[in-house]
Amino acid sequence: MTYWAVNAVFLAAVAAVAGAAVLRVRGGGRGGIPLPVLGVALAVLLALTAVFDNVMIAVGLVGYDEGRISGQYIGIAPLEDFAYAVAAVVLLPALWVLLGPHGAGRGRRPLRGGEDPA
Repeated sequence: MTYWAVNAVFLAAVAAVAGAAVLRVRGGGRGGIPLPVLGVALAVLLALTAVFDNVMIAVGLVGYDEGRISGQYIGIAPLEDFAYAVAAVVLLPALWVLLGPHGAGRGRRPLRGGEDPA
């Protein structure tokens, strides 16, 4: 199995969760994350991935079976490594939308006297 095949399994699961989050937002649920914010997060995470993956590979911390990678690189890091950064930028905000508080008062406990501070 190639690294792209492994990535495809994880990215399919991420796409399913993201699709559910989009449906929640469009259905009048909790507001979504603005696309420019996601774009900045993606750019930063991809840059950090490029730097640190290259360092880890250069020092011999990780290695790859040449027969299982595409042969496309950013520095010495295989392109396949960057799929996880993309998955994180899509999955984490989607989970935030799906699992975060959806109504006033949810997740808050009243004070000892039964009063709600908000």
